[in-house]
Amino acid sequence: MDCMATSVHAQHCPFCGIVDGSVDAHIVYADSEVVAFLDRSPLFHGHTLVVPRHHVVTFADLAPDRVGPFWRRVQHISRELPLALGAEGSFVANNNVVSQSVAHLHVHVVPRRRGDGLRGFFWPRTKYAEGEAEVVAGRLRAGFGRFTD
Repeated sequence: MDCMATSVHAQHCPFCGIVDGSVDAHIVYADSEVVAFLDRSPLFHGHTLVVPRHHVVTFADLAPDRVGPFWRRVQHISRELPLALGAEGSFVANNNVVSQSVAHLHVHVVPRRRGDGLRGFFWPRTKYAEGEAEVVAGRLRAGFGRFTD
């Protein structure tokens, strides 16, 4: 279902609000399949969430014909994010129900550097200083460019 569909759940989903533009976010990539935006409480600056435009709660709920297009975009973002931010790599993760703070499928793409302190599943969160999120978002938008299949 579209995020703008009339389901009660989709009407109250903050990620659907980001997709339809009614909720502010630092969007770093958007096309017909996904919207990617900065996590508001990032592990590290540049921590990006990738969500399908259609409201589904978990990966298991994603229609089979949408799996490939969705994950190709996650792959693109995970490849370009380190380049855009000068990171050494990325961490890609998806939670289904447990530890899923918003009931809308989302994949975390997190920039990584050796010695960054990320260990196991203890994830200390950081905050952006005033204006800093927009600077990071601009670098990512420029780095992600346009996805081509």
